[in-house]
Amino acid sequence: MFQENVTLIAAFTAGLISFVSPCVLPIVPGYLSFISGATFEELVSRSRAEVLRKVIINTLFFILGFTLIFVLLGAAASSLGQFISAKRNWFNWIAGAIIIIFGLHLLGVFRIKWLNYEKRFQAQTKPIGIFGSFVVGLAFAFGWSPCIGPILSGILALAANQDTVSKGMLLLGFYSLGIGIPFLITGIGFNYFL
Repeated sequence: MFQENVTLIAAFTAGLISFVSPCVLPIVPGYLSFISGATFEELVSRSRAEVLRKVIINTLFFILGFTLIFVLLGAAASSLGQFISAKRNWFNWIAGAIIIIFGLHLLGVFRIKWLNYEKRFQAQTKPIGIFGSFVVGLAFAFGWSPCIGPILSGILALAANQDTVSKGMLLLGFYSLGIGIPFLITGIGFNYFL
């Protein structure tokens, strides 16, 4: 039980680290202004409570979008992990080596070129309400996975070593909370800042 709690805390902390990473943190204001859907006119004409409600709801659906993708990745990793559980020792060594290599890449000891690529979803108009925010959350998970790949890969390696698929999904759920809670707090603060 203690080991499971430590693993969940590690997954949550990895989500926090992903949020403050150099490729996520700078885009947070842009994402929040995009998904909030609040125009300058609305900020001036509507009450702060109305705008805050809109920002919170859209941010929650954005978080739900990327959480769905990450949890599905956790389920896939857990299923694959169970499938190859007979070779668990080899995969522990391989996963450990991959985490070390990704860590050295993040520290700048050496660079792995394909880890520095990113794909972005470019929308021409603001999303319409909560559905649009959800879709942007899905795109965020797919588009920024290469950027947060080293951290996400470590959590997926842990998920692959879980006993059940639900434990792997829970692990990625905690990872998503680690990214999502700061997004929500920033969204609330963003509204007050404006």
